[in-house]
Amino acid sequence: MEANNAIFDETSRGTESFGGTEETDGLYEQQLPNIRSTILSSSKKLCRPSTLTSKFPILLWLRTYQVSFLFRDAIAGFTVGLTTIPQAIAYGVVAGLQPQYGLYAAFMGCFTYIVFGSCKDVTIATTAIMALMVHDYAIITPDYAVLISFLTGCTILVLGILNLGVLVRFISMPVITGFTMAAAFTIGSAQINNLFGMKSPSNQFIASWNYFFTHLTNVRLNDSLLGVGSLVFLLLMKKVKDIPYGNKIFWKYISLSRNALVVIFGTLLAYQLSRDGYEPFRLTGNITAGLPPFRAPPFSTIVDGEKVYFKDMISTIGSSLASIPLVSILEIVAIAKAFSKGKIVDASQEMIALGMCNIMGSFVSAMPVTGSFTRTAVNNASGVKTPLGGAVTGAMVLMALAFLTQTFYYIPKATLASVIIAAMISLVELERLVDIWKSKRMDLFPFAVTFVTCLFWSLEYGIICGVIVNISFILYRSARPQIYLEKRKVYNFDICFVEVKQRLDFASAEYLKERVVKFMSGNRYDISLIVIKGDEINSIDYTVAMNIISLKEDLEMLSCDLICWQWNICAAGVVCRLNGDLCCLFKNDQSIEELVNNYYLNLQRKNEASIESVCTNGT
Repeated sequence: MEANNAIFDETSRGTESFGGTEETDGLYEQQLPNIRSTILSSSKKLCRPSTLTSKFPILLWLRTYQVSFLFRDAIAGFTVGLTTIPQAIAYGVVAGLQPQYGLYAAFMGCFTYIVFGSCKDVTIATTAIMALMVHDYAIITPDYAVLISFLTGCTILVLGILNLGVLVRFISMPVITGFTMAAAFTIGSAQINNLFGMKSPSNQFIASWNYFFTHLTNVRLNDSLLGVGSLVFLLLMKKVKDIPYGNKIFWKYISLSRNALVVIFGTLLAYQLSRDGYEPFRLTGNITAGLPPFRAPPFSTIVDGEKVYFKDMISTIGSSLASIPLVSILEIVAIAKAFSKGKIVDASQEMIALGMCNIMGSFVSAMPVTGSFTRTAVNNASGVKTPLGGAVTGAMVLMALAFLTQTFYYIPKATLASVIIAAMISLVELERLVDIWKSKRMDLFPFAVTFVTCLFWSLEYGIICGVIVNISFILYRSARPQIYLEKRKVYNFDICFVEVKQRLDFASAEYLKERVVKFMSGNRYDISLIVIKGDEINSIDYTVAMNIISLKEDLEMLSCDLICWQWNICAAGVVCRLNGDLCCLFKNDQSIEELVNNYYLNLQRKNEASIESVCTNGT
């Protein structure tokens, strides 16, 4: 006890730090945002030339455009066009539409993105995932696909204008991987019957394989040989660019042109073998020639002779009005980030560009479009310099519609199936699963939930389930923050030291209180002081503040005091504004040793004063 008294004497100078002072009366005042200055600042920003160039990136890169870029852009655009045309035809079939609808969706996005796009490599066109998601509505009538394109564009445009690109951050990489792989399995499986010359009645994963194995007797030899041979050729051609000898540029462009080569070969073979009405393969058939008319998207349609109004069309589309824009945004933002090469991607501007591409596309009977990873990779590998390369790609698609539709009649469906399956194989990224396993195995759970629900239920609900699992993880961590409690000896005094390692909010308020009270219930006779270190708590809410007050009252019943040490001013201010008498709980200007010793010195003085008072009353 004498040693403790000596310590008290040495640190008595710190006792004055307990309690509030006049200088800190306004310290915990609530800081409200200055709405007037915010509005003025935003108004001034709107009037700046930089705002105009940020919304129309063409104004920025066109000023520095060099003649030398023109050749590189033309080569890249031509190479992308060789990939785009066969894939567009194939994805039109995947969507349940006539092949020309895939081409309709392949050119307007190229032209529109030149004006609004901010990433030189991104190529806008329909994708396999978009085609699959719109399939159930497109088979009713193509008007549904065109309306979905318009509404998707409007939704994405509004989100982009409101700078809500941050929403895509709530979808983690495991969820995106699960969604992409499930879509690849579904789309590839839907083409397995076409690959072997059969017509599948369904695009669903299980139904496609079930039909395949129960109708093996319907397999056509010619289609099977062409389809499997084309698929092997495409997979081998993908590796041609890695040949170490010869002209590497030549091998690279041969590899990039593999889709066009296999379609040209299949078309020529079918044309040469077709004689007197005999068709050796199942062919694509007639494709409507000419360019699509420029007209407003349909807000009503005719189905089975009955007029379907806009309200009924919206009711039929249902949840896809949300899921299709979401997936479109995910694809283009992920692609833009992958090819940004160290530059910051403006997700909101990419959303504006994508929204405009879909809106303009709906005026030429296009289905929904988004960024295409395959064609963007081809664009990048071809050395594109600016988004102007998209003009060459779009022009090639227009020429194909104008002059080559009769040729497209002879494209074998087995060849198109091989193109689609080869593209889907590249989306199955097993190495990413290995990376997730190495880094954090728990992240495989949202991947598995997303993959299974997308594969066996639907893509729309699958990605929702994945997001829900992710949010559940976030909420659980929020409700169970990292809190470390230990019985610590400071000099000769035992205290309960509580360290909170993350922010507190209403979900975790009760958890902190439960942990502390439970700890004290087992040490109530050994400890009379609890110190909660809060230097990592940047803010709290009303619920947390009420639980801090309630915790103090509960601890008093256990003959224990509470001190909040090194709390952020913003966090402490919530409690102090709620109850001004509790400002004395917060101590920031002392070390833990000074804090504890001052507390016990203060406690000893109170006890001595109480004893003197009792003795005085007794005499």
